[in-house]
Amino acid sequence: MTETQASQESFFSREEWALERQAIRDVVDRYAHCADRREPEGQAAVFAPDGRVVLYEGDPSANEPLRTITGREELTATFAQLIAQYDVTTYLNGQSTVVATGRRSAVGETYCLASHLLHDDGERILLTMSLRYLDRFIAIDGAWFIEERRLVFDWVDRRASRP
Repeated sequence: MTETQASQESFFSREEWALERQAIRDVVDRYAHCADRREPEGQAAVFAPDGRVVLYEGDPSANEPLRTITGREELTATFAQLIAQYDVTTYLNGQSTVVATGRRSAVGETYCLASHLLHDDGERILLTMSLRYLDRFIAIDGAWFIEERRLVFDWVDRRASRP
């Protein structure tokens, strides 16, 4: 048994943790779905009421935050502004790790490849971002939410695009 498994089992049975872990992954995936469906309220709803996003370019341990956005109202407004910049987006969530830190808390890391189509001075542009979400989760009344998301831009590629 690994140290992580032992840690999980001190909070949940294997069966319980499988269900809780899936519920947490659903929160991460719902954020991406709402981004692609252009639903800023839905994106903000996956966060705890006082949840926050902290943006970093590169490793958070080596860089200062670019910006911090706190609370569902500010998150909704920010997501709406971001969505308005793009014609369409596709967020593909990849591998993820989630570790329980208590019965109502967990931490996780998810890799995401986000593609954004936009027009700049009449030119079609494809903006691709390799992102990592370093999340802290909290369960409130039996439902999981993101308490804090450190959103890391690992790399960005911007180029002309043709249909």
